[in-house]
Amino acid sequence: MEYFAGLDVSIEETAICVVGDDGKVVLETEVPTDPQQIADALERYAGRLRRVGHEAGSISPWLHAGMLALGLPAVCLETRHVRAALSAQRNKTDAADALGIAHIMRTGWFREAHIKTEDCYRIRLLLVQRRNLKRKFLDIENAIRHSLKVFGIRLGKVGRGSMEKAVREAVAGDAMTAGLMDCMLRARAALWEEYLILHKLVTQLAMRDELCRRFMAIPGVGPVTSLSFKSAIDDPARFRRSRNVAAYFGLTSRRWQSGSSIDVKGRISKAGDPDVRCALYEAASAMLTRFKGRDTIKSWGLKLAKTKCHAKARVAVARKLAIVMHAMWRDGTFYVGDPDRDAHEIDSVNASKLRRLSYARS
Repeated sequence: MEYFAGLDVSIEETAICVVGDDGKVVLETEVPTDPQQIADALERYAGRLRRVGHEAGSISPWLHAGMLALGLPAVCLETRHVRAALSAQRNKTDAADALGIAHIMRTGWFREAHIKTEDCYRIRLLLVQRRNLKRKFLDIENAIRHSLKVFGIRLGKVGRGSMEKAVREAVAGDAMTAGLMDCMLRARAALWEEYLILHKLVTQLAMRDELCRRFMAIPGVGPVTSLSFKSAIDDPARFRRSRNVAAYFGLTSRRWQSGSSIDVKGRISKAGDPDVRCALYEAASAMLTRFKGRDTIKSWGLKLAKTKCHAKARVAVARKLAIVMHAMWRDGTFYVGDPDRDAHEIDSVNASKLRRLSYARS
């Protein structure tokens, strides 16, 4: 007889359920969330254990790699599929979820989630912490602007470099307010200094990576977009067609079809990684508005903006960029934005762009 195990993983404990190929439960237990503890609990079934399923979560990369290293046939499941399969349960408990996952493993009705490499998770961590520092910096800056409006002080269009001087001059006559603003400005300066360190590291990583340099040859695509895209995909062979990448990042329309009378296409699904989707959207916006040269995708997007709107055109261009970048990665090709330009001109423009980027970030 073959056996199938389901794990309902939490931070402290993991509920384990093992069923046979006839559907009968042979083991129900809870152990601390640790690969070795889980392997010890399943040791008696090791020779006939077919699959060990667990839901994708925050500790899945560590747990999955640990179980594979111990010889367990671990399978990481997509969260949406597991939720849909377990939605028919009357009561939701850890034991019931583990039983449901075990039956999903037995029936084979599941989709396996991709576990990325450690390097991708490290890059992802860098990008997330860079984003967090920038958001906190902007929160403090906006809080300073908003709090001064009570006294009728409106800073208006003040640049980032001159804001500190403008704030100190505006509150110089009020000792208490000046002291409070001094604390806020020091915190703002500290956050900005740490943010620049992480941003410089992002730029250096992108400049050292050959694939990211090829991505940055696309107008509008910078270090953040290239690293975000690379770390989110990890392996281009995961996708059979490049256009599937756009759906993976939630850049395709939702569809609701039933029978012959109902067929509704809605807005984009916004599934997948929101940071990558945001980076692609910003790259598309830069291509359409800031890039002044000739480009096939840009021309297509501007024509679309005339018939639809600029927001929809940016989403469409972002979707196109995801497809093009995946195809470049899969085929090892380079980006040619304007087919009328010769190869020497393209190489010189790309080299000039990379030099400017390197100088600006140094």
